[in-house]
Amino acid sequence: MRKRFLLLVVVAVLLVLGGCGKPSKEDVMKKLSNKWNETKGYELNASMEIKTGAEPRVYDVEVWHTKPEFYKVNVTQSGNEDSQMIVRNEEGVFVITPSLGKTYKFQSDWPAQNSQGYLIGTLAEDIKVDKAATMEEKEKEYVFETETRNNHKKLLPTQKIHIDKKTLLPTHVTIHDETGEEKISIKFSKISLGVEHKVADYAVEMEQPKAESDQAGSDDEEAGADEKADADEKTTGFQTYYPAVNWEGSTLSDEKSVTTENGQRILMTFSGEKEFVVIQEPAEKPMNQLPVSVEGDPVDLGFAVAALTDQSIHWEVNGVSFFVASETLSKEELITVANSMTVTEAK
Repeated sequence: MRKRFLLLVVVAVLLVLGGCGKPSKEDVMKKLSNKWNETKGYELNASMEIKTGAEPRVYDVEVWHTKPEFYKVNVTQSGNEDSQMIVRNEEGVFVITPSLGKTYKFQSDWPAQNSQGYLIGTLAEDIKVDKAATMEEKEKEYVFETETRNNHKKLLPTQKIHIDKKTLLPTHVTIHDETGEEKISIKFSKISLGVEHKVADYAVEMEQPKAESDQAGSDDEEAGADEKADADEKTTGFQTYYPAVNWEGSTLSDEKSVTTENGQRILMTFSGEKEFVVIQEPAEKPMNQLPVSVEGDPVDLGFAVAALTDQSIHWEVNGVSFFVASETLSKEELITVANSMTVTEAK
């Protein structure tokens, strides 16, 4: 009887000691998945700093998500009124640039195959699918290191996801290049789980019927005059952007300027081991607000949302339209060129 009692005591002690052990990566992953993915929707606010260009850029990010596949992401550069919005609804994926009055429509499964550091659902999926992901437990947080799953993954292959122990919500995410240097930092200031929005809240505004009043006509004429003045200013004050990539053997072999109805169009040809063409010109303001269908997948460059295909990337920022094309560059290299475009000379 005594031996039996001692055996029960030993078993009980082992069970207690086992229960006091540190939680495993799998235990934490399960809790995160339950908390992040089972919510019917969420809202969040974050600050995103991008350090891939010549100067760090900071953006304010606001996200709405309602299950199953409704998203609204608004990205605004700090200290600047220009913004871009990504909307996914039952009709597709839209990129809206209010300053240009433009809306682009993509036939894309974004963000399923293009994880974003500010979308907590895709972060949970990043942790889940990376079998080699590691977890470090600290005093107040868990830190997961995983591979990234987006169009930048060859340039920015890893990320660290910091999760508060008490709330089990991410506090910040850092994304690193192949040398381990931090290139993108996302800090969450507010995450509200369980917030749902109506389907109508994800609607993309289309062109309204033209007003029939004389006042509306007068407003249209005034707007047209303003647009012409803007176009004239762009024609006379156009600044040229150059890619700041340091690719050995690739040089600017040709550059020319062509005058168009919209202003100056700059065409650059880069030759060598990595050949590509860069075209830039003042961005046109549309006559209406109807969405324009574009080929490719939306790629968040931070400062703009671009349309990426196998052989080209197109985006608009600061009133300038950019197009980079190549038969030899990879998608990652096209993104590298886009991220490196810098004003170095005024025409």
